[in-house]
Amino acid sequence: MVKLLVPSFTGSELEGGVAVVTGAGAGLGRAEALALGAAGAKVVVNDIGDGAEAVAAEIVAAGGTAIGVAGDIGDWDFATGLVRRAIDEYGDLNVLVNNAGVLRDRMIFSISADEWDTVLRVHLRGHAATCQAATAYWRERNKATGEQQWARIVNTASEAFLFGSPGQPNYSAAKAGIAALTLSIAHGAGRYGVRANALAPRARTAMTEATFPPAPDGDEIDPWAIEHIAPVVVWLGTRAADHVTGNVFVVYSGKIGVMKAPTLDGVFGTEGETWTVDELEKTVGAFLGDGNRHGFAVGTDLKL
Repeated sequence: MVKLLVPSFTGSELEGGVAVVTGAGAGLGRAEALALGAAGAKVVVNDIGDGAEAVAAEIVAAGGTAIGVAGDIGDWDFATGLVRRAIDEYGDLNVLVNNAGVLRDRMIFSISADEWDTVLRVHLRGHAATCQAATAYWRERNKATGEQQWARIVNTASEAFLFGSPGQPNYSAAKAGIAALTLSIAHGAGRYGVRANALAPRARTAMTEATFPPAPDGDEIDPWAIEHIAPVVVWLGTRAADHVTGNVFVVYSGKIGVMKAPTLDGVFGTEGETWTVDELEKTVGAFLGDGNRHGFAVGTDLKL
């Protein structure tokens, strides 16, 4: 029998806060929504179908406050309206967690326009739309009150954006866009109190079940359990994390990796007026060696 992992919250970490969680009808988003509710936040749960209402009912049954709002997060008007719904329902917004996503796995030479657009629409457009509405609200509040806002964005990226998952060019591109979007928000909206971070979770969900081995039996804790991610989301949503922004975190089991921003690995200059092919091969080409020395070989894994 699998040992269940149950994160513990006091119910006061997010007391008085309002949170929106997209893609929260099942899997990772559900675990995040339940955790935010257990930490004291009023939660607006979003997903397509009946999942949003079901998870909201779980939060309420546990003594929390929540509503479910079904709808397509890739629809810009719906996504921005979801943020407004939270504000209208509970009077504020403090934590936005973007988790919704889909897969249409295909090698780049086989992918269709629809398979590309669907993944970019749900992942990247869905993130951008809610972030636009939330940051506009926080900016307006800051200008009206002159106060830094309790404003937190937690986006969901993936290590696929860094390593370029071979069979997921659409997903990898979307996740790269989400990471860049997160950094842009952290830089552009920080003056209003907005703190934006992204997670690259290693967790077993319906989207990733083929990636990870089965859950262990007995008393061993499952390192890929989605519940490992929830406390990190709660922490990033708190006022205590006011100094934490513009980061991409790799999270799984009891470990967190803080990704370093891309940096120059080597700088070269021509000895003449401009480059020649021969000179490039003798300098940059020699530095790169077999092509994997300073890049990422297929199957590269970040060890934590």
